[in-house]
Amino acid sequence: MNMSDKRVYLYDSTLRDGQQTQGVDFSAADKTAIAKALDELSIDYIEGGWPGANPTDDAFFANPPKLKNSKLTAFGMTRRAGRSASNDPGLTTLAQSAPIVCMVGKSWDFQVTEALGIELSENLAMISESIAHLKSQVSEVMFDAEHFFDGYKANRDYALAAIKAAYEAGARWVVLCDTNGGTLPDEIFDIVTDVCTHVPGGNVGIHCHNDTENAVANSLAAVRAGVRQVQGTLNGLGERCGNANLISIIPTLMLKMGYDVGISHEQLTHLRRISHILDERLNREPTRQAAYVGDSAFAHKGGLHVSAVEKNPACYEHIEPELVGNQRHILVSDQAGRSNILARFREIGVEVDPKSDAVGKLVEAVKQREFDGYAYDGAEASFELLARKALGELDRYFRVTSFRVIDERRWVDEQDEQVITMSEATVKVVVGDGQFMSVAEGNGPVNALDAALRKVLLTVPEYVEAVQQIELIDYKVRIITRGDGTRAVTRVMIESRDAEGNSWSTVGVSTNIIEASYNALRDSITYKLFKSGVRSQHA
Repeated sequence: MNMSDKRVYLYDSTLRDGQQTQGVDFSAADKTAIAKALDELSIDYIEGGWPGANPTDDAFFANPPKLKNSKLTAFGMTRRAGRSASNDPGLTTLAQSAPIVCMVGKSWDFQVTEALGIELSENLAMISESIAHLKSQVSEVMFDAEHFFDGYKANRDYALAAIKAAYEAGARWVVLCDTNGGTLPDEIFDIVTDVCTHVPGGNVGIHCHNDTENAVANSLAAVRAGVRQVQGTLNGLGERCGNANLISIIPTLMLKMGYDVGISHEQLTHLRRISHILDERLNREPTRQAAYVGDSAFAHKGGLHVSAVEKNPACYEHIEPELVGNQRHILVSDQAGRSNILARFREIGVEVDPKSDAVGKLVEAVKQREFDGYAYDGAEASFELLARKALGELDRYFRVTSFRVIDERRWVDEQDEQVITMSEATVKVVVGDGQFMSVAEGNGPVNALDAALRKVLLTVPEYVEAVQQIELIDYKVRIITRGDGTRAVTRVMIESRDAEGNSWSTVGVSTNIIEASYNALRDSITYKLFKSGVRSQHA
């Protein structure tokens, strides 16, 4: 097979299929931002939505984004039964919306007779006439054969007749849809192989849903069998269990199977960032275990694994993480050995003699602290502080000699409906040669404690700029029960961010939730001061 035969075209349907995801509701502005990200990646086709179906899609197509690398596509359906193609308002709207259109139609005889309630021959006419009509008005038409694989298994001849009607009427692409998501990779391969003897593979596409967790595998099997267009969504967004995940499909086709998908290797390094752009738009945390782009995709925790990775990353990594814009993470935990610690030292820029006693002591300290409830594989900032302190590289910026937190809840009416809740914190802090006391209120004990501590630190000129930048963006609490259940330990994880967008996580552990919170909070402030190059006042 020469390189021209290895060209696979990508079709993204995030803006339509993705919007059918439970809890997802794109605005026109969201759609424009996502389309621009897809254009940056040079996805061949970007399906903008279904014009005429809802106000958001109408607004998007009324002011479409200017794309440099991708082609905007409008989605719709074949003409209605009993109506001519030239007199169908849906087709008219499609033709006016985008230079490329994709129409969905039935290819399963059961759906034709049950869902549409029409004759099988009328459905074939709807497909053929709709394609031919739009072919004369737009630059490119494609046909999504809905329920194709179920239809093929129920009535092979009719399913093939449906896609041949579309192809012979002028469809550039005939797309085979596993609409219910229940077909398996071996079935996909066999059926697509047969299809490509009736319609050239260079005109056949695949559209898979993930109801058996096989959407990516099914798409790859279809490509092996001959299709040259793959439809999917960013991060596998889609109704029910989602659609085929283009974020996984793209690097697999490029790096594993040797196909040309119209994306350069330099563009591929933006894959993780573009995956995260979608999550940011949805205001949700990226999936840590996501293939290729997740935070855990190249994270190594076991000491044996890390030792091997240090010698050659190929021992436990299937590709170089930088190829997809990711990076290697060496996690530190109670499974850590000397290799983990040394690798983490290199990541944070600490030079240390591998045979140093400090390394061995730090390994044991980490294991003991994780036994006590700490978790450093999710709190890299706290680990770095622990390590630098063990190596004598970290002075104390401040010392809290005591703190007190009071929570007050008052009911101000006889019906107990109006409630005032207030937290107040008092802290005593030593900075350099000075001793300070501060009181602050907050909307909770941790917020009050944070406010009181900052009041003191903001009186120190050297600390002001760094402390002002710190923003607490996430706070997680987990109760860890030990032994017979009578020893409850609280672990608090705090995520912070500064004005440049840098984020870091810290951990605190105690049998008291406020004490645990303070420990994580102290580490967060200390880490920012250290990273900002602030000189300690030697508390």
